[in-house]
Amino acid sequence: MAHKVFIDGAAGTTGLEIAERLSGRSEFTLITLDDAQRKNMAARREALNEADVAILCLPDEAAIEAVALIDPASGTRVIDASSAHRTAPGWCYGFPELVGREQVANAQRVSNPGCYPTGFLALVAPLVRAGLLPADWPYTVNAVSGYSGGGKALIERFEAEGAPAFRAYGLQMGHKHLPEMKVHAGLAHAPVFSPSVIDAFRGMIVDVPLPLSAIGSAGSPNELRDVLTAFYAGSPIVRVHHGEAPSEILLPPHATPHDDLELWVFGNGDGSQLRLVARLDNLGKGASGAAVQSLNLLCGLPETAGLRLLTA
Repeated sequence: MAHKVFIDGAAGTTGLEIAERLSGRSEFTLITLDDAQRKNMAARREALNEADVAILCLPDEAAIEAVALIDPASGTRVIDASSAHRTAPGWCYGFPELVGREQVANAQRVSNPGCYPTGFLALVAPLVRAGLLPADWPYTVNAVSGYSGGGKALIERFEAEGAPAFRAYGLQMGHKHLPEMKVHAGLAHAPVFSPSVIDAFRGMIVDVPLPLSAIGSAGSPNELRDVLTAFYAGSPIVRVHHGEAPSEILLPPHATPHDDLELWVFGNGDGSQLRLVARLDNLGKGASGAAVQSLNLLCGLPETAGLRLLTA
């Protein structure tokens, strides 16, 4: 029997990309609402409680409201793509490679990771767990994303005549991604986060610079790379690069959609400085692809079913 799935917020970028990944898959039946019903509370309540799995592609407040509409007796399981529940008690963080596939598969409530935290946590969390990076270091994160992650308003701004080529933001600090970065990496302090947006539709690079000579207690670049390699061994989605380091990492303006996550460890000649770098699709492993991965696990299906993997 097919699993019934309702995407609440299906008209947004994340919802549309999730629906694309589920299109043609016989394992799922999508519950859909027409334009007149999408904002009708009664119609949404019925759809949410009819679904085996509800995927929330909504602003934070609307996601909290949607969860409240679900009757616990309905058995509906939830994947929330907003940032409302990423550190909330009773919610499983939907990063199977970090929290464990069984944890996600057995969860009733799953919170989809943020796009920037996906890159940061993939790099830092395993190394802190292994004791190769300290939990109390004041980490910094430099990151750049395609403009699709900003929703319809930002998409329209970047696609309009005279659009900006670069947008630095989060300048007041206190970005909403910081709590999940701190909590799920096991850090004593929230990192200093410097996000920006470029004139490319999709794609993301997350860069964590580390002055190893100042940290003192950190492992060497080769040790850090080896731990990441072992941590993600066998993962069909996360790839740790080895061999000769590239001289540059690119984000093309019209990248192919994908659900992979690539990681690099760059060290200077004497090992005193290091940069941890992640590249991903902010709409793939950073949003819709991660939601579909969790959906597959919730439904007892292969985690990569329906995903777009360039490394396959």
